[in-house]
This record gives sequence, C-alpha cells and structure tokens, in this order.
Amino acid sequence: MIQVKRALLSVSDKTGVVDLARFLAQRGVELVSTGGTMKALADAGLAVRSIDDLTGFPEMMDGRVKTLHPKVHGGLLGRLDIADHVEAMKKHGIEKIDLVVINLYPFAKTVVSGADADHCIENIDIGGPSMLRSAAKNHPFTAVVCDPSDYALLMEEIEEKGGIDIATSRRLAAKVFNQTASYDAMIADWFNQQTGEEEPALLTRSYEKVMPLRYGENPHQKAAYYRPVLDVARRPDLREGFEQIQGKELSFNNLLDLSAAFQCSLSLPGHGVVIVKHLNPCGAAFASDAQTIADAFIEARTCDPVSAFGGIIAVNGLLDEKTAKLINEQFAECVIATAYSDEALKFFADKKNLRVLKVDDVQRFLSPRKEFRQVMDGMLFEDMDVGYSDRSTWTVPTKRKPTEAEWSGLNFAWRLVKYVKSNAIVFTNEKASLGIGAGQMSRVDAAEIAASKAARNSLDLAGSCVASDAFFPFRDGLDVVAKAGAKAVIQPGGSVRDEEVIAAADEQGIAMVFTGMRHFRH
Repeated sequence: MIQVKRALLSVSDKTGVVDLARFLAQRGVELVSTGGTMKALADAGLAVRSIDDLTGFPEMMDGRVKTLHPKVHGGLLGRLDIADHVEAMKKHGIEKIDLVVINLYPFAKTVVSGADADHCIENIDIGGPSMLRSAAKNHPFTAVVCDPSDYALLMEEIEEKGGIDIATSRRLAAKVFNQTASYDAMIADWFNQQTGEEEPALLTRSYEKVMPLRYGENPHQKAAYYRPVLDVARRPDLREGFEQIQGKELSFNNLLDLSAAFQCSLSLPGHGVVIVKHLNPCGAAFASDAQTIADAFIEARTCDPVSAFGGIIAVNGLLDEKTAKLINEQFAECVIATAYSDEALKFFADKKNLRVLKVDDVQRFLSPRKEFRQVMDGMLFEDMDVGYSDRSTWTVPTKRKPTEAEWSGLNFAWRLVKYVKSNAIVFTNEKASLGIGAGQMSRVDAAEIAASKAARNSLDLAGSCVASDAFFPFRDGLDVVAKAGAKAVIQPGGSVRDEEVIAAADEQGIAMVFTGMRHFRH
C-alpha cells in the first residue's frame, strides 16, 4: 500500500486537477507543482509548493529545464525497501514523492493546428515523460496517474483504503508506459514525415482505441477499432472518423466492408454508388449528377441483386429520399454517404437497425497513405493503392481502337476492378457494372463467373467493356469475354504471351488497352 504524503502535479490538460488537488490537500498531502498547474491550484486557494523550492534550483531555458533534477527523480525512483536508497536520499536531502499526476504537452493538437516545425518541437515534452517513466518504474513505492479519467479511481481508493494498492499502482504504471510509447511513436512519425523518411529502419505508429467491438471477424475472436492519434486529434468530435447517424453498433466486418465500399465509391467517376459484400463489390454504377443517384443505385443493384441482399451501400454524393426508398426495398446492413437529404434520414429512421453513416471529409481517403498487412510473425508495409495511371499513358496494341463510348466504359471498368479481389474480371457498360468475377485462382474462371452472373441476371454483354486487374497469362480468358460479347478490354499488359492475347483480340475485333499498371488485391 502506498501512503500518499507528497504529490507532484504538472498537467497540460487541467480537467479535474483542482478537485483532485483539493481532495489530497484535505487529507494532509503536500502539493508540489510547476508553472501553469501551480497557478491554477493557487488561484483555487490551495497551498502549493513550487518545484524550485523542492529542488533548490530555478526553472531555466524558457521552461525546458525545471524537473530534470536529482531531487525530483531521486524522490520518484528511491526504493524504500533498500537501505542504501534511503540513506542516499537522507544524505542528499531528497524528499520522497509518493504520487505523480502528469499529462503531456499537447503535441498532437499542435501538429494538427498547422503550427510550424519550430512550434511543434517546442511542444515535445521532455520532463513529463521522464517523470512518468521514473514513477512507473518505481510503482511499488510511487503511484502515477497520466489520464484525468483515472482521478476518480484514485480518490475512491485513497478514501476507502487510506492509500493506493500496489495492484492499482501497477495498472496505472502500465498505462503510463503505453502512453509514453505512443507519444514517442507519434513524434518519431512526425519527424519521419519532416525528413521524408518513408521506410525507417524502426517503424513506430501511434493509434488510439476509438471503439470497442463485440467480437472480430468471427464470434470467438476479440477485436477493437483503433485510429491514428493525429487523426483523432484533427477531429475530436469524430473520433471514429465518421458520424453514425442511426442504427445498431458496428461490427468488425461492417467496418471492413464500409471502408472497401466507400473507397470504391470515391474512385468512380462522378457520384459513385457501390454495393459491397464480403469486401467485394457486387454492383457499382455512377451518376453524372446528383439527380440521377437513384438511377445509379438501381443499376448497381441490378448487377447482382442476390448478393446485394444484406450488403453495404456507399454513395459519393447526396443520398436523397428516392434513393432511400429504393434501398429500403430489401435488407441492407449499412449505408454510408457523403451527405443525406432530411427526407432520406426521416425515411431511414423507421429502419431502427439500419446503420446509417456520414463522412464529410473525403480528402483523407484520397491522399497517399501507407497500409499494413500482418504475415506470419511480421508486418508488411506498403503504399496504399490509391493511384491510377492516366489515359495519356495508356497504349492500344490492337488494330481496332476504342470508340469514345468504349473509352468511357473502360475508364469506369478500370476504376472498379481495382476494388475486386484478385483474380478479378468485370464487365461494364459506360456507367454500370454488368458482371463481376472475384477472388478466383485462375483468370479464366473469374471471366467465366463474371459472364455467368450477367447471364443469370439477364444483362446483355453485347458491346460491353471488360477490365482485368492483371494481365491475361493466356488467350483463354480473352476468348471467354469475347464469346460473352465484350468489344473492348483494358488490362495492364506485361505477359510473356501478350502477342498471343493481342492476336486473339484482333481475330475477334476487340479493342484492347494496356495501362502498364497492375491492381492485384489480396
């Protein structure tokens, strides 16, 4: 049990600190403090001892040096069960500090405010993490609190037990090391960005838990949702990165599908409408203006209405009442859009279980980012596939060139196929998907599945466009799409059998485009 006789308080976030200090003072605890915290406590009428008085050394260098002193760290690190420690403290006039209450300079808030580099650097806390780590290391003898949400726990324990249990102190110490590690990771990441270091030898990232989840991909798997600390700091009002307007709590699988659907909708021309099931688009279309989003939804659903049942729907644009009524015609898990009309939200309100989400800041989804993939006992780190090659860089190796209508269809198909699991083949017209073959071990199977799905849904593939996420290794896949009615194909090219595939296209009057960019999706 830690008996608290002296407490050091030094906080940037002063939430609740006066109440905590008053509670401690009423129980005879000596309060030691610094700078703004000391002023806040003194203004509240509390007796406070300055850190200068404790150390006998003045604050200096614009506050950079004030707690980095043996009389502070000796008071935090001294073990009372080791005679030599106790003797050293007596010899050097070091007073034991039993409780440390510290939170750190707001580095994240400073960065997201747009401050320049010098100002950001001045908000890198040195003394705070040092004291937190010293106290946490010596947690059997020094209790430490780094989060205002733990003040109530601390006061309750002192009130009921007269001190702080070692078990409680250990839990608080663990929280400290998590926080200081996260703080340093955030700073390291910022410095890497400043210096252009994209693949540092030691990789650190700082994430904050923003949502507990009932379970993971399956009920026996535990899970939670985390976001980068800096992203949370940018929009503290949207900790999850979106606004959930209504509906049941989100699941692990919901979040995966929502991300895939929304990313895809943003990538399509105009106002993209996408329906996703198990991370794969099962239908997609786009509207050239907001008034035709409902029509785009009908076309997206028509591609594969069976798979669309229970799907995730994403709309890059204003989701109006007409579209909302169409969505409600069959069961959907979630809807995510950049905006909603009041009438649409009123209509959705009758579907209490339907999860309705809004994301108004889309630029962050379009900006270059890194992504992680766990493999065995390691982590893969890569640029997220957010880019597209431009039509100006594409080549046409076939005798026939695409018509302007086909160019439009190929552009749409190429943007869509990137979001389909490999091996992927999609049939489209100029504005909507007609058949999607996803996640097959062979490209010809993906082509056959895409064609068969279109036939099953009575969608005419005559004159359609086709996109393949990677090159055709043989002509068989091209023969399948040609037989189904496709007249234009877009693919990366690069196979050792490209000439064979080009010849097959020429035989069947197909215009084929090589992009030079592959879009595998595993």
